[in-house]
Order: sequence, then C-alpha cells, then structure tokens
Amino acid sequence: MDSIFTWTDLYQELADKVLSFKNDRTAFVKLVEKSYKDANLEYKLYWDNHYFTDLDPFTFFGTFNKGIADKNRKELLRQYKNNFGLTNDVPSEFTGIPVLNNMRAWFMADDPGEQMETYWNLLETAIKYADEDKSLGSKFEELFDKAVSFEGTRWNLTMGLFWIRPFSFINLDGTNRDKLKADGLFNGEFPTGKEYLRLCNDLLSQMDSDSFPYSSFPEFSSQSWLASSPEKLSNAVFLKWFAPLIKALRDLGGSATPQEARKKIIENEKLSEVDISQTRGKSNVNKFENEVAWARNYLVKDGYIDNSVKGIWTLTDAGKTVEMTQELASSIFLNGVKRNGKDKSDDSDDVLTDKNISKVRYWVYSPGRNAERWDEFYNAGIMAIGWDKIGDLSTYESKEAMKQAMKAKIDPNRPYKMAAHATWQFANEMNPGDIVYAKKGMHVVIGRGVVESEYIYDPSRNDFVNTRKVKWTHKGEWEHPGQAAMKTLTNITSYTEYVEQLKALFDNDDVEDDDIEKEEIEYPVYDEEKFLKEVYMDKQQYDTLTGLIRTKKNVILQGAPGVGKTFAAKRLAYSMMGVMDKERVMMVQFHQSYSYEDFIMGFRPTETGFTLKKGAFYDFCKIAEIDSENDYFFIIDEINRGNLSKIFGELFMLIENDKRGVELKLLYVDEKFSVPKNIYIIGMMNTADRSLAMMDYALRRRFAFFDMKPGFDTEGFKEYKESLNSPKFNSLIACVERLNEAIKNDDSLGEGFCIGHSYFCNLEDTSDQTLEWIVDYELIPLLKEYWFDEPDKVRNWISNLGSSIK
Repeated sequence: MDSIFTWTDLYQELADKVLSFKNDRTAFVKLVEKSYKDANLEYKLYWDNHYFTDLDPFTFFGTFNKGIADKNRKELLRQYKNNFGLTNDVPSEFTGIPVLNNMRAWFMADDPGEQMETYWNLLETAIKYADEDKSLGSKFEELFDKAVSFEGTRWNLTMGLFWIRPFSFINLDGTNRDKLKADGLFNGEFPTGKEYLRLCNDLLSQMDSDSFPYSSFPEFSSQSWLASSPEKLSNAVFLKWFAPLIKALRDLGGSATPQEARKKIIENEKLSEVDISQTRGKSNVNKFENEVAWARNYLVKDGYIDNSVKGIWTLTDAGKTVEMTQELASSIFLNGVKRNGKDKSDDSDDVLTDKNISKVRYWVYSPGRNAERWDEFYNAGIMAIGWDKIGDLSTYESKEAMKQAMKAKIDPNRPYKMAAHATWQFANEMNPGDIVYAKKGMHVVIGRGVVESEYIYDPSRNDFVNTRKVKWTHKGEWEHPGQAAMKTLTNITSYTEYVEQLKALFDNDDVEDDDIEKEEIEYPVYDEEKFLKEVYMDKQQYDTLTGLIRTKKNVILQGAPGVGKTFAAKRLAYSMMGVMDKERVMMVQFHQSYSYEDFIMGFRPTETGFTLKKGAFYDFCKIAEIDSENDYFFIIDEINRGNLSKIFGELFMLIENDKRGVELKLLYVDEKFSVPKNIYIIGMMNTADRSLAMMDYALRRRFAFFDMKPGFDTEGFKEYKESLNSPKFNSLIACVERLNEAIKNDDSLGEGFCIGHSYFCNLEDTSDQTLEWIVDYELIPLLKEYWFDEPDKVRNWISNLGSSIK
C-alpha cells in the first residue's frame, strides 16, 4: 500500500534541504517568504504585526500541513520545490497526512529563545537517527523532552516528526491515539522521549503481525483516519466513474471529446446496452452520461481535468499521474460539497446562516438589456451576463479584485460595487439546482429555469461570454408580483414571501423540479466528537443534555451571558441528527411583539383585504410530519422574552412529550393539528436578564431546564488557551475565574450571572489592544450593571482585570 503515499518522498527530501539551512536561517526565511509570494498567498508568519526573522523547521512544515485549501497547499509545495531545488514530484493527494489546527500551527513563540535551537537540533538528530545512527537515541529522547516542555507543543511534535521521517516516527494525533488505545498498543498518556521512541520501535518490529497489521506508519495513519470518519467515504453513485474517466482520457492520449471519453469508458468497463441506456426522471435523462458529466465536473474543480477549450476534456499534469482511489474520489466530492455556496473570501463557519452547507438558492435574472437576449439564451439552454472586458470571472479571488479590474479596463471613475457583487455571485455563489426566474423590466416574468452547470467561461461567443447551462422549464409572460429589482442578477432566497409568490406563478404548470437532473445534496457529517471539539462542554454534560432532549422532547438551555447557548444550539441539533442538514433545523427569536399569528397562523393584511398566513412552527411541523423517520429541531432564542401563553395558544398541551400525535382543532381553521413525535424544541434563556418576568409555570412543566456554565475548565477550552500561547490571556482568564467565584457567592447575583467563555473565543490575536477592548467594552459595562449599587466593588474588579493584562 505504500505506493499510494507519494507525498513521503517529497516531504523527506524537503526535510533534508531544510536541515542544510540550520546555520543560515536568514536565507531560509527569505526563501519561505519568496515561496509565499510566488504562490500568490498572503505571507502570514508574523506575530503582533511584525514578521519573524527566524523560523523553526516544524513551524515551517506546518505552513502546508494545516487547515488550508488543497489548491493552496499544492501551490505552496510547488513553490517550495522550485525555490529549494527539489527533485521529487508535488503530491496530487495527501492520504495519511495529519494536519494542525490553524490556531495551533506555530511551534515557536514571539520570542522563542532556546526553543529555536532545540527544534533545529531535534530535526538534525531525528533525521540522523532515522537514517543511519541509532546511537543517537539518548540524545533524541533528551531533545524530545525539552521540546515538549515548551507551551503548546506536546502532541503536535509527533506530527512534526512524522512529516520529516514518516516511516520511522509515528504520529500521535487524536485519531491515531484512539486507534492505538483501542488495539491495546498505547495507554493514551503523553509519552516521554524514551517512551515515544520505544513505542515507535516496538510498532516497527510488529509490522504485518496481527497486533499491528500495517506495512508502514503512513498506512496506519491513513486507515485510522478513514476508520474514525466513515463520513469521509461518500456513497454518491457517480464517484464510480472518477477512475474510469481518468483512465479513458489517458488511453486517448490525454485529451478527448465527451463522446469519445464515454465511448472509451464503455469499451474499458465492458458496459452492456442496459448499462448505458438507463434513464432518470420524467425528462428521460441518460443516467450514464449524466453521472460521467458530474464526475468530470468535480475532477475539473479539483484540478485533474482542464476544460478551457470548449467541448474538449484534457488531463492536467495532476490528472496524468494521479492514482484515483475510492478514498481520493470521495475526498474530492466531499470537498466540492463544502465549497458549494461558500464565498471564497470568507472561510468562517456561521452557525446562524449555515454558510458551510449547500442549499438551493432563488435568483431573479435579466437576460440582456430589457431581456433582448431572452430568445437566444432560452434556445441555447444557457444564462449569461456581460462584463466581457474583465475576462474569465473564475480567475478572480474576491469581489474587490473584480471591482478593480472593472475600474482598470472600463472606467476608473465608476464605483462598480453592485456590478462586482453580481459577477461574483454569478461565478461563485450560484449552484447546480438553483432556481432562476427570468424577467423583463420591472413588471414582467418571462421564464423559469433550473441551473445545470457551474460557471463556464466561453470565449467562442461574440459577447456575453460568462455563462451557465440552464434547463429552462417555462417561457411566457406572467405579471411580476410588485416591482422587480433593476439589477441583472439578484439573490432573492432570503425573501421567503417573495419566493413563494414567484413559485405560485408556476404552480398550475405540469413541469416539476423532479424533471431536472440535479446533484443530490450530501450534507457534512456532524457527531458528538465534533460537537465536543467546538462547544466547550464535557462529555458527561453532553450525554445528560442529549438524554434530556430525547426523553422530554423540549429543553431550555439557560445560563449567564457568554456561555455559548446560541452557538451550541444548532450544533447540538446537528450532533443528534448526525448530519448538518439545515433543512431539518429552524431557528426563531421570540420578542414582546411575537404572537400566535407569527408562530401558528393568522390573518395578515394584503392589498385587497386579509389572507390567512401560516406561521413558522405550523409549516415546520407539516414538513416533519411527512418525514417521520428523521429528527427535526425547532430552536427558539430568547424564549422567555415572548408572551408564551399567547404564542403557543392551544399548543401548550400538544408540545408535551406524551401528547405528541394528539390532535386539536386550530383557532383559525377547521383543521385538526398535532405536533409530530420527531420534533424536538430547544429554547434558550439568559438567566442574567433582570428585565424578564418569571416564566409561566405551565410552560416550565413542559420543558426540562439545562444549566450551561462557563467552560473555562473544560478540556476544549484548556487546549484553546494553550494554543494561543499568551501569558496575558492566561492571566486574564485566571482573573475572570476569580471574578466568577465572587459573582457566584454574591447573594444578589449567583451562578446564573457568571461571565461565560465565549467573550474570549475565536480571537484572531491576543494583543494588548484586543484584551483591553474585551475588558473595557464588554466586561466592565456588565459589572457596572451587576453592581450598580456597589461602586467600590466595581472599581476593585476593574483594577483587578486591568492589572491582569499589564
């Protein structure tokens, strides 16, 4: 199996080359900086706004072994190969390579002192020990122990040793530790240098035995990764065509038309007439051709096939050499799923908007000025936008880059803010399966379609070269509800009522969405382990909380400000469902004006009178009712801010766990309604809000109440704190923990007013200014509110907090 671990040759050669700079690190740092610039990547090796002038070898390896896009990873390695004069190929995949958390990717501190020499000496000793001189074992053990004594190193150091000599040193990241512990080969405790070296040698001597049936550490690392994360292996049906398509193009000399490639696949795979003639959907789309097209689409996105020449599929250099395994195909697909709908300029994960989850979007689109190109685009099965002068839109990394290109090539005096937004959305945010409504002017809808392809730059066209394939399902004229936006392209997904009005225009037509071949959404897997890594809660609390939800069906998360109630709620739902399926989770926020009409149903004014409008909870229950095999979660933020008796109405009884499925007649319609058994309600309540009235006791009886506490003493927060490697941050946290004890023991406050950990999470830096802002603008105003009648106590704690970060 070692033949698939092509990365090992380059990594070992690079480690040797890096070692040659042990005594000339100024030149080494310059080459690293040059490689970043040659790769067009931001050079990020700085601390407190000044760049490192020295660099240790393990932090260097961390620059391309952390949570960055594979595309950037490969490009950085290509530049390292060029600038360091390496001979081995850049790997096309990274099977079995552990990666660092981005927040813990540095081994050294701002002022590393003796750390730097320790790491360089360890690199030299480890390479010599692995390659030739086993007498260096004692020196290796001594340097290992010294290196891990520095804050933030520990398990990461075993990753670093694995990178530089993957066949001699085992990686002990969490996945491998769990596997070794399960097999009885490791006790799970962090080892001394002597224990680590003994473990490596013991396992090497047991290679291919029943106790350690692997031929190498890279194989073990890869298999542990796959075994621990079965979600990484997708069962999407079209993945089976990745390898045959690559092989077919190789057999055809590396380049072919789609028809030639499919014909070669049929020949190579010995497919029968039945295999290649099956159809799907009412439109009878050919299943084989459709699946091969999807495979090609993902291989293009991941850099294995080039499609710059219209109608020709050509293998890239990566495609010519790649060994397309099932694992790699699955990884390509799942990475593609994660990219769908994600703005390339923003890699954040927003729990409220689900930026990292694919979803169908709805768009209003004008096919040329006053729809003058509508007939052409309809007949060609495309949609297209202008801005031809700035070229291929996929080459731009941000909206700002597009805007600057428009200024440079068209008119430097125009802002182009909206134009850049539209072109960015067209090239990057639209997805196959999205719905497009074509319009003429501001008052007429002229068609409807379903997007079938990713963005295509088509220079063979005379104009409107920026295109996407669309299956136009309708053509005609319909009165637009209200006045449409004047822009060429508008994302209307968030305007739910507007979307429903547009859908209603086509409700009586025969064509259904199911007639269009769309990619099935495969949501990212999310489990208990991922929850506990992101939410600072211990496993026992998690087990208690999920048990309460399963039993009671209705739970309120209550706690002080900053304990992460909102952050945890959706993640809790996802962890119980097992997938990040945002379609099965809905979040609303109660407030003093929220009513039964908003929640269940009520009459709303229209231009001609009143209409009965269904509420959020009613609609959600109806969706869950027809999908009874799956769990659904309804999340209510600030649940105690609403008039709960008024909002829930007759559902007061129906939400009880033993009343699920019981029907009652609704207030506004002659309809029997019940709350499905597969719906779970999670409420959130801030215990420190003095302005709120006590909750209705009838509602209290129907909910379990779970106290969420500050997570400063959880393993997750401790690891996060360690990763920041900031003495001032540690001092501030220690002070806040003492402050919480004072709040807890105050008769007028109590535990429900303690300061939560989320004030200190997701920090990009721990500079003096960042910490001062947290204290001055978040903590102190809170204390002034808590102890408004005890100014001396406030002044005392202001002094304590300020002193902790001096």
